Amino acid sequence: MSDTRDMSDLKRDVRDAKTDVKEAWRNVDGESLGDKVANTTDRAKDELANAGDELHEQADKASREASYQQGRADELSRSR
Repeated sequence: MSDTRDMSDLKRDVRDAKTDVKEAWRNVDGESLGDKVANTTDRAKDELANAGDELHEQADKASREASYQQGRADELSRSR
């Protein structure tokens, strides 16, 4: 396992911590239906943001791979 973490992992952890704090604050006076809706909405927003980060990360990876392959093809065509 690598010692480095992806930025998306760090962002996910920050989002989770932020939402946990918001949920705890809402529950101080007891949990109401409005609190449940707000908590669910926050979790859904976090999941969408996490999915967007993952998609962005995969697109970057595909772009880097395509650039690498293009560079290899360019080098091969020059050496002939």
